[in-house]
Amino acid sequence: MAARVLLVDGANVVGSVPDGWWRDRRGAAERLRDLLAAREGDEEVVLVLEGAARGVRSVPGVRVDEAPGSGDDRIVELAAAYAERGCTVVTADRELRERVRALGADCAGPRTVRPAP
Repeated sequence: MAARVLLVDGANVVGSVPDGWWRDRRGAAERLRDLLAAREGDEEVVLVLEGAARGVRSVPGVRVDEAPGSGDDRIVELAAAYAERGCTVVTADRELRERVRALGADCAGPRTVRPAP
């Protein structure tokens, strides 16, 4: 059986820590990607990015998925696609959590992958 999928709401997780991410959204997304790549675990990690954070490349251990529009809508699409394998969506966005839970996804908060400073 294929590993579970960890879908990370890049904009939401980056925005969960006030570290100046708004001055360099792409750089903040790259730092999150690198933090995710260093995680231990057997799940497949997909980092969903949108807007000014686009252009970040995938690295071993983290596949970057660029949302063509809304990152939330793309996460819902991916959660539906991975429903059979099982997935966890990392976000603090309440509406997004409701949408993906309706598809059978689990949810976790940003601190699951990015500890507070």
